Amino acid sequence: MKKFPLAYFTLIFGFFILLNSCKTREKIALFQNQASDSTHIQSQYTPIIKTDDFLSVLVSSDDPESVLVFNPAVVPQNMNNGYLMGNPVLSGYLVNAIGEIKLPVIGVVKVVGLNRMEATALIEEKLKEYIKNPVVNIQIQNYKITVLGDVKSPGTFKIPNERITLLEAIGLAGDLKMTARRNNILVIRDENGKKTEYRVDLTRKDLFSSPVYYLTQNDVVYVEPNSTAMSESTLWRTTGPIFISLTSLVVTTVTLLFR
Repeated sequence: MKKFPLAYFTLIFGFFILLNSCKTREKIALFQNQASDSTHIQSQYTPIIKTDDFLSVLVSSDDPESVLVFNPAVVPQNMNNGYLMGNPVLSGYLVNAIGEIKLPVIGVVKVVGLNRMEATALIEEKLKEYIKNPVVNIQIQNYKITVLGDVKSPGTFKIPNERITLLEAIGLAGDLKMTARRNNILVIRDENGKKTEYRVDLTRKDLFSSPVYYLTQNDVVYVEPNSTAMSESTLWRTTGPIFISLTSLVVTTVTLLFR
């Protein structure tokens, strides 16, 4: 009887494994379309101040003593044998429900809807009545984003430089898992007191022109798992050992028959 080479069975077995586990380029690769018109990226981005933002406002000038009254007092921390105890106390101003903060001496200033440069110019103009050559530095203390879902390290991340893209946020979370759905990323944003949902397809280059390519403070990114990939993975985990055992039995049997 003609011997049937064992190598043939090995090759066929490997081919079926490859078909079962292989992901197509269209499902995995990012930035696939070649339309050059959609790849323009806004190079300048400044966050907009929102209600419930916590702002630090630091005032300086040529005369340091003249600005003391305009800067919040630094709250001392408890000391124990020369070491600081407890969390640092933040000093600043909470933007209220109508978009205002109340600063020493100059009073109420409406800052909601302004970017940092606009808010800085507004406060500096008001300070000129009291200080010569005032310089104002504003920072959004609560600038953070949250990444959830099918990523390697989900969590909430504080962004000190107040500038982060959707891709950078996913990178902070350890990148997408292989089972992640790349063409339907959800970004939840608070706009004018309402939650707004955006869907982004990472496999297309037009994501660079998306309104959520640059994330704003308190944005939530959710990466949906690929149900098909997860089902395939679950199916292989449950049936894989059985399939391997049966294949081994068939190979052994056929080898004995054709020996």
